[in-house]
Amino acid sequence: MTNIDDDRTPAESAEPLPETTGSATAHRKPRESPSGIGVLGAAVKELVIVVGLALVLSFVVKTWLLQAFYIPSGSMENTLQVDDRVIVSKLTPGPFALRRGDIVVFADPGDWVPPPVVQPESPVSRAVRDALTFVGLLPDTSENHLIKRVIGLPGDHVVCCDVGGRLTINGVPVKEPYLKPGNAASEQAFSITVPAGRVWVMGDHRSDSSDSRFHDGPKQDGSNGSVPESLIVGRAVALVWPLDHVTWLSNPSATFAKVPPPSSKTDTPSGSGTGGTPTPDGTATVGMGEPARVRPGGD
Repeated sequence: MTNIDDDRTPAESAEPLPETTGSATAHRKPRESPSGIGVLGAAVKELVIVVGLALVLSFVVKTWLLQAFYIPSGSMENTLQVDDRVIVSKLTPGPFALRRGDIVVFADPGDWVPPPVVQPESPVSRAVRDALTFVGLLPDTSENHLIKRVIGLPGDHVVCCDVGGRLTINGVPVKEPYLKPGNAASEQAFSITVPAGRVWVMGDHRSDSSDSRFHDGPKQDGSNGSVPESLIVGRAVALVWPLDHVTWLSNPSATFAKVPPPSSKTDTPSGSGTGGTPTPDGTATVGMGEPARVRPGGD
């Protein structure tokens, strides 16, 4: 079939479309763009939620998992330097047991650290600082924590020193590669047995560390100088600042690999020099230096 030509123009031949009165399209209002105040309010709300979640997460991490500490003294040199920052795992002791050689942070057992100097500040700044300290974003200015290395576990018989100038633990001499170069294992002789629930701690800079040796009077048997495990905050696992000091703080397990479990009898290493008898000339306070303190937090 042949189409019949239509001499009307396309515009003239087009049929008008029926009106769609009452349709949704005919009566739809144009979408209003959000006002500046609405956008700002949404942004502030989102920011508050994000900051709140960050604070809660920081508090949880600081309380149960990890915490940063600042090293203000040199009693753990050369392992840790003044102004270093370390990360401490709070899973030790706990899910993970303490081991000889662990570097631990612990609360002051009593008069190991001198009282801090209180700096004047306004009530507002004090409130802000206390809040940020509470969630772990600022260091605790109480400065009542110390950092040392675990040498003796509960029941261990720790003696200084044998004829080679080494510590012995349960009768076995140990070579300590972490000691500050030029330092002896100890400048004082001692023979102690670590009480149950406590550990014997010493600094790596032995001639400048007010550690368990310094605080063990008057009995000099390990009962006073040892630290209760309940006061241990955790184990230092990483050095994170300054950047040129960044490293893992691994346990020197080879140093203590041959040390046997503690026994009920007194161990006397063969060929020991002092036999573990403390010297009678008051050397318990010689060369001990200042306590190794740490400040929680860090930046």
